[in-house]
Amino acid sequence: MMKLEINGQQTELGEVDPDMPLLWALRDVAGLVGTKFGCGIAQCGACTVHVDGYPQRSCQLPIGSLEGQSITTIEGLAEQDGTLSALQQAWIDYDVPQCGYCQAGQLMSAAALLDENANPTDEEIDAAMAGNYCRCGTYVRIKGAIKSVASGEAMLPKAGGSLARGA
Repeated sequence: MMKLEINGQQTELGEVDPDMPLLWALRDVAGLVGTKFGCGIAQCGACTVHVDGYPQRSCQLPIGSLEGQSITTIEGLAEQDGTLSALQQAWIDYDVPQCGYCQAGQLMSAAALLDENANPTDEEIDAAMAGNYCRCGTYVRIKGAIKSVASGEAMLPKAGGSLARGA
């Protein structure tokens, strides 16, 4: 019986092949379909999730190698009550998504960057996001959203659902 900690909860995956890529365990077994299949060879970043807080490509990561580690998916970025994280809200405020397909992976890489470095330079943002490809070319908006969160200018949710400029 395979169990993984996903988004802070122990999740039973049943009898699954330990060689199954994490991406398919998340989507097909756990029902968490926010993580996307892109290239299938860990090059485009669409399938990025956090493993113990670090961004990883889930399409090439066998679940048998993850025992005892914590997995966070795009579904785990928001609060338990559904309140968006400041980064997710900035994505909306900056109209980042176009087709939206790569956005889950982009957000996971950006969240990992901000967790590690709360005030990244342009060069650090470029380096952290270099492995995530966007066919729509929204890179300028992505950088703007990341910088708005880093600077505290991002719109942050307030009690009652309204928005205010961040701290």
